[in-house]
Amino acid sequence: MESALSYEAEEYIEAIYKIQRRSGVAKTKQLADELHVVPGSITNTVKHLEKHDLVEHKPYRGVKLTAKGERLALDIIRRHRLAERLLTDILNAEWSTVHENACKLEHALTKEMTQLLEKRLGNPKVCPHGNPIPTENGKIEEEKCIQLEEIGLNTVCIVAKITNEKRETLIQLARKGIKPNVPIHVVKKNPKNMVLCVAGKEHVITNGYASSIWIKPLKVNNHAVQT
Repeated sequence: MESALSYEAEEYIEAIYKIQRRSGVAKTKQLADELHVVPGSITNTVKHLEKHDLVEHKPYRGVKLTAKGERLALDIIRRHRLAERLLTDILNAEWSTVHENACKLEHALTKEMTQLLEKRLGNPKVCPHGNPIPTENGKIEEEKCIQLEEIGLNTVCIVAKITNEKRETLIQLARKGIKPNVPIHVVKKNPKNMVLCVAGKEHVITNGYASSIWIKPLKVNNHAVQT
C-alpha cells in the first residue's frame, strides 16, 4: 500500500495506531503528547483523515482507526522500522538515535524500494529496538513477553523490546547498557523507581522508563533463573 497522504497525516496515523494498541482509543491529549503539538491543532487533521475513511472520531470519546486506516498504519510502521534497520545495519548509526531520522525516511520509501531494502537487510523480523516489523501483507507477529514491572526480584531476564522509541528515552537506557537481547534483573523496587543490574552494575531507572521495557524470562530446564 502506498499512501498519497502528507507527512503530517501519516505521522497521525502511526501515532493513533500506537496509542490505540495501548489504550483502545486515542484521546486528543494523548495525540498531542505523542506528536508534540497543541491539542487545538489536531481537529483539522483528524477531519481530513475521516474524509479518507481512515479514522472514526467520536466527540469526547476519541479517535480509532478504521480497517483501512489500520492497514495503512502497519504499512507506515513497516517502512519506519525497515528504515531504522537501514540506519543501524548498513550505515552503522547508533541504535538509540535512529527513530527520528527514520520518521523522515519512511515517507520517501515506495513499495518497490521497501521490498528491495527488506531483501538487502536479510528480511529482519524486528527493528533495532526489538519491535516487530509488519510483513508486506500487513501481518505483525508480537513476541510473547511481559513488562519489566511484572517480573519479580532477582529473576534474570532478557530485554525483548523497548516500546518508547523517543530519543531521550533510548539514550538514557543505552547509557545504562539496557537494550534488546541484554540480560538484566531487578534488584529493588520503589514507588518511583527501580534498581536494575546490567552487566554486573546497578542502575536506577524511573518507573516511567521501566514501563517501556518488555522482557522475556531467561529459562534453563524450564525454570526461571534466580540470582
